[in-house]
Amino acid sequence: MKLFAFRVFAVLLGLALPLLLIEGVLRLLPVATGLHAQPVNAQAPVFHFESDRDFTFSHDWNFSIVNHGRTNNVGYVNGQEYAIEGRHPVIGVVGDSFIEAAMVPYPETLHGRLAAELADQMRVYSFAAMGAPLSQYLIWMRHARQTYDVDALVVVVIGNDFDESLAEFKVRPGFHSYVDESGELVLKRFDFAPGMLRRVVRVSALARYLLLNLHADVTLARWLEGIGFGQAQAASVGDASSGIGPHRLAASRRGVEAFFRDLPAYADLPAQRILFVVDGKRYPGNPLDSFYYFNSMRQYFMAEARRRGYPVIDAEEYLVPYAKEHPEARFEWPTDGHWNGLAHGLIAQAILTSSWLDSLGP
Repeated sequence: MKLFAFRVFAVLLGLALPLLLIEGVLRLLPVATGLHAQPVNAQAPVFHFESDRDFTFSHDWNFSIVNHGRTNNVGYVNGQEYAIEGRHPVIGVVGDSFIEAAMVPYPETLHGRLAAELADQMRVYSFAAMGAPLSQYLIWMRHARQTYDVDALVVVVIGNDFDESLAEFKVRPGFHSYVDESGELVLKRFDFAPGMLRRVVRVSALARYLLLNLHADVTLARWLEGIGFGQAQAASVGDASSGIGPHRLAASRRGVEAFFRDLPAYADLPAQRILFVVDGKRYPGNPLDSFYYFNSMRQYFMAEARRRGYPVIDAEEYLVPYAKEHPEARFEWPTDGHWNGLAHGLIAQAILTSSWLDSLGP
């Protein structure tokens, strides 16, 4: 028995030492830290991150993208402290990971640029998190209006915002999604509490490297698909799958209709004070038309918004002309499809020079 126990101990020690060494090395490297989402429940129904915390964003095994940032006093990725009262009115900027923008230095983000340019006239506060769809945007709009009395809203819409607003297709704990109740789409909160695995990932550099940098969970899922488990994923464009069929398209349109139905009550602002910025193709010759779902849904969304009196900026109208004049320009990274600082800057300039901003007054 003593010999057996010694052998077990030797094996465990042999496994532990290399892991401890790897853990130590990774702690010296810019491994992604995550943003530490906070619990969402009846007492805390609005999704946000841990406040006043430094974070590191990094991408890929070799840290091809690295950014260091900080969550602010109320738990959003923003370089400003939010104040309930202030000298200037507030513009709220709402979105998903494109506005969370953990991979972009804050001064280079759309909202960071707006805040700097409008510092003498308005405050600009952002409310965003990776994976949030249209349905969750309504919650942040209401929160921004009730807490900070926002005077206007900028809402950034991308390709997966439409179908992922429906619980039928995607449920992310912590967010609100539309569920079908007797033929009517209604918002439902899906509570979130960090589990044991999440807590382990937060304290271990090795675990974070495997899950946040290497996305080992995704790799495993794809491997299982390859041997006959799970469902294969279609190619995507604009963060929306290119293999979506008629049912999902029809359901997505219902989700957009429900969003516009609920928007006046949640935003509590005149339509003219809510500006939508809609992502599109970014380069000339990009065959976006072949991706029927994304192109169809963005056109449908913009038409519905304009029909109801909401102003719209089509990002395609600013990115594609710039790319024609600057063929070397890139609006994202080779391994990450989010807007980079250049794209954020062009969209910020589009807002700053828009008649919408002028209409807000001094």
